[in-house]
Amino acid sequence: PEMEPDLLAGIDPLWEADGLRRLEHNWRPERVQITLSTKPHVSPVFLAARVKGRLQHALRQHGTPADFSRKVSVRSIGDRRTGHIVEYVRGQVDKEPIVDERFREMLRQCSVSNPSLDFAEPSASLSGRYWYNLHLVLVTQDRDRIVDERRLALVRDQSLGIAAKKGHAIGELSIVPDHLHIALRGDIDQSPQDIALAYLNNLAYALGQ
Repeated sequence: PEMEPDLLAGIDPLWEADGLRRLEHNWRPERVQITLSTKPHVSPVFLAARVKGRLQHALRQHGTPADFSRKVSVRSIGDRRTGHIVEYVRGQVDKEPIVDERFREMLRQCSVSNPSLDFAEPSASLSGRYWYNLHLVLVTQDRDRIVDERRLALVRDQSLGIAAKKGHAIGELSIVPDHLHIALRGDIDQSPQDIALAYLNNLAYALGQ
């Protein structure tokens, strides 16, 4: 149906309580497109459910019910595109100011690059398709430097283990002495906050806090 002038404005406070803020919308007879910003605790699946559910409820209340397809499409957008992030993460070891090239080579051995992971492909579920890619950065407390090969390898192996356990796909992982970068595809049921804390807490535990 045609959109009532105050329809979305009436839903906005409810979306705000869900951790969503409507920025733009495009309303057409065949589809609705909405751009939102979200709080870190909001997962893609929760976002889709709240947007679609509250919109359907508001349309019924206005006497213009609409049946939406069970399929939704959720994309994360921004100024930084996937290719830029992948190259940025991949180049961290080479740009690190290191005097001993043998140490740099050791860091390269602790890096992970998985070019077979296509970030342009969505994660598909019964409810739709989700483009959910994250760039995660973790920094050591007080910028303490990890220079021991065993501990650096532990960070790499533990990161891969966390990804396997949590259902993430790591495309790029770069470890330098005082921080690490991960470009990953997240599990659509998990929020950015959930994913970041999974690596933060588990890596801290593995390294003896």
